[in-house]
Amino acid sequence: MVERPLALTQGDPAGIGPDIAISAWLKRKDLGLHPFVYIGDPEALAARARLLGEEIQIRETDAQDAWKHFDQALPILPVAIGSVIAPGRPHIVAARSIISSIENAVSLTMQGITAAVVTNPIAKSVLYEAGFKFPGHTEFLADLAQRATGKDCRPVMMLAGPKLRAIPVTIHIPLADVPRRLTADAIIETCSIAYHDLRYRFNIASPRIAVAGLNPHAGEDGAMGTEDRDVIAPAIEQVRARGINAFGPLPADTMFHDDARSRYDVAVCMYHDQALIPAKALGFDDSVNVTLGLPFIRTSPDHGTAFSLAGTGIARDTSLIAALRLASRLAAHEAQQN
Repeated sequence: MVERPLALTQGDPAGIGPDIAISAWLKRKDLGLHPFVYIGDPEALAARARLLGEEIQIRETDAQDAWKHFDQALPILPVAIGSVIAPGRPHIVAARSIISSIENAVSLTMQGITAAVVTNPIAKSVLYEAGFKFPGHTEFLADLAQRATGKDCRPVMMLAGPKLRAIPVTIHIPLADVPRRLTADAIIETCSIAYHDLRYRFNIASPRIAVAGLNPHAGEDGAMGTEDRDVIAPAIEQVRARGINAFGPLPADTMFHDDARSRYDVAVCMYHDQALIPAKALGFDDSVNVTLGLPFIRTSPDHGTAFSLAGTGIARDTSLIAALRLASRLAAHEAQQN
């Protein structure tokens, strides 16, 4: 672990990824950050540093030697864009570099050269123009893992903050599609993956899983929708039959106050905003997006590209720093187990 850096992707170079990467590196000694290698375009990173008025050393290197340079220079594994990218102005020309940065980070981590993947935010609309076929980061990472291992991989997105861990069963789909896509199998698999990773990666001996209902008041026994009674409750029973401490379905409007949160280690929710709204409300600056169910560790800031803040010097680095720290802790625990 000591000689394996974290692999930090550039994200969309028109966004705040370069800004917060530079800021995190500048704080590396004060915060005791684990070494990371930035995978992206050196010219774009240097240009952003100049715009921000930061005098930093950038050292092009391979991932194996990145940790040797980290104290004195920001190590970068070059993935060229081939064109100038202005902050705040996303462009399709950067798409190939953005995608290659992610592919490199995953490959290096699966080879054991880097300890974990930490991803900066991407703008999916830009990638879609270039033919990107995945709903988001999470699904692309799962596809890369599946191609590398030949094994099916179901990713589970978890927002992890100091006050709440929350997981959505359905992720990047329209709200109108949720009832149709919400199956007992999806709930069972999500809870099982959450239990496994919280136990073996987060070192929680017996994770407690609170499961939210879909409808108001968890459906009130079918009076406000039948999904809670007919789909979610039977799924929870099957999860419990596996020896997992799961309970619910619970009314989502009473799940997230202080006393309620003390009774569980993770909240499994039925759709994207049901999980992410309370997670971000309770810890917007220091929550981390963690992908469970992958054969490697992946964390990310819980915010987007923030194009309007790129190059202004006011973008906050707190979520990226939290992502780097969590990736380091998870990787250290994994190394101890192995």
